[in-house]
Parts: sequence; C-alpha cells; structure tokens
Amino acid sequence: MQIASKRAAAIDYKLTIDGGIVVDASEKGQPLWYLHGAGNIIPGLERELEGLQKGDTKKVVVPPDQGYGSYDQGKVHAVPRSQFPHGDFSVGETVIATAPDGTEVPARITAADTKTITLDFNHELAGKTLTFEIAVQDVRDATKDELKHGHIHGPGDHHHH
Repeated sequence: MQIASKRAAAIDYKLTIDGGIVVDASEKGQPLWYLHGAGNIIPGLERELEGLQKGDTKKVVVPPDQGYGSYDQGKVHAVPRSQFPHGDFSVGETVIATAPDGTEVPARITAADTKTITLDFNHELAGKTLTFEIAVQDVRDATKDELKHGHIHGPGDHHHH
C-alpha cells in the first residue's frame, strides 16, 4: 500500500541541518505516525513521501519555504523586563508569551540585560534547509475516527485532544 491522502503512515526519520547536525530523530521502535494529506507534517516532507510504501527509504531535502518558513526579523522583539515575572531568565530558554488576542505562543530568549529581554518568535528551524533520512515502517488506511479528528490515534485507538 502506498502513502496517499487519507492514509496513516509510520516513518522512522532523522532530521539534520547545516551539513549534518542532528536536530531530531524518531526513537528506535517508535516511528512517527501521521495522517497523510492532513497537514500533520511540514508540506515539503509530506509531498516527497507521497507514493512511498512500507520498506522504502528516501533522503528528502526541504527548503525553508516548504518547511518552517524564512527567518523573519520582524518576529524578534525587545520587551521591557518589567513585563516579566521576577526571576532569572537565561538566553536560549523558551518562554510562553501571551499575544494581544490572548493566545499563548512560544518564544526563545535571545538576549537579556537589566532593562530588556529579547524574544524570538520564529520557529527554531525557520530559515533552515532540512534534510530528512526516511524509512517507511507501515502504511494503512486511516480509520473514520482518525479522518474525523484529522490525526492518527495511538494503539488501542487512544488519543489526546
């Protein structure tokens, strides 16, 4: 069975950037399950997996515009330290900020001094070319419930919402 829209696919993967730096990988024996065609994975990877079947392997290179987007300097903001709760904040730490509309969004601290903390709201892989090494472990038709929810459910049809 081939990977196609409305099918569940399980892949083992290794993701590298910048000439081989490993930034993510599936755990041995724990492939990533996703619903093909539902936007569960980045567009450039999903497109390249179309038509593969169990046992296939593939190296996929995804440019930023098909991954996490270009790096946007406009998403970097210096915020007065007074807007933060008291405490220590370290460069590299991820914090959850509340947007004007009330939604919570993650941001990385990229600089901090006595007056301001600089937050970067770009995805940490924005602007990066992503290289995936893929091994397809399984492909099956998605269940009606998975199609309704737009994602794959775990063993025994367990899921979290």
